[in-house]
Amino acid sequence: MSPTTLSCDPVIVHGRTKESCAKTLGHLSNSGVKVYCVSGELSDEKQVNEVIKQVRDLKIQVDILYNNAAVMTPYHKDYWEHNWDEWMLTMKVNVFAMYSLCGAFIPAMIDNGFGRVINVTSGIMNEPELAPYGASKWAVNKLTDDLAFKLKNTNVRINTLDPGWLRTDLGGPNADHAVEDTLPGALAPALVENDGPNGQFFSSIDHNLDVELFKKLLV
Repeated sequence: MSPTTLSCDPVIVHGRTKESCAKTLGHLSNSGVKVYCVSGELSDEKQVNEVIKQVRDLKIQVDILYNNAAVMTPYHKDYWEHNWDEWMLTMKVNVFAMYSLCGAFIPAMIDNGFGRVINVTSGIMNEPELAPYGASKWAVNKLTDDLAFKLKNTNVRINTLDPGWLRTDLGGPNADHAVEDTLPGALAPALVENDGPNGQFFSSIDHNLDVELFKKLLV
């Protein structure tokens, strides 16, 4: 896949269960793109490994890895009340699983001479009431920075993306933006050139991707 054109390469979507992929599959049913679903709970190492196996069993070259799965444990007004189970769940899903998925697919990207990895982060700050979530996103940033250093002499680019505060199950109904507001900016780190940004931060809301170029890519 060229970084300057969107092709009809297959898309693999993930959910905790196959049933949870149904809505996404429905949205893509008329796109002309072949879509596959893999499933597994990302807080469990065995299930993460099973997700990786499901992808490999499809015999599809993975060119773009979009790590956007995350959990947020409850808000604690008393920010010393976060228990270890909350910390572990957050780190397992938001960081450990991301690390495993990167390790599973980046080496083949290097061998294939092309790859784009987008690790979704957050602009959250000054909120110890959500300490496990905030700390996990700092860890995402650090992991991405370190991997980018190792990938600097390859055609694989790895970057972070902040989608903004969105009206989702995680973001809640009072968030600033609708999910649709993330486009076209959420695609920007997937479209960088081989010598483009690496280990950089993107904002899907603020990123100034040329809208006319975006429209051409969808033709």
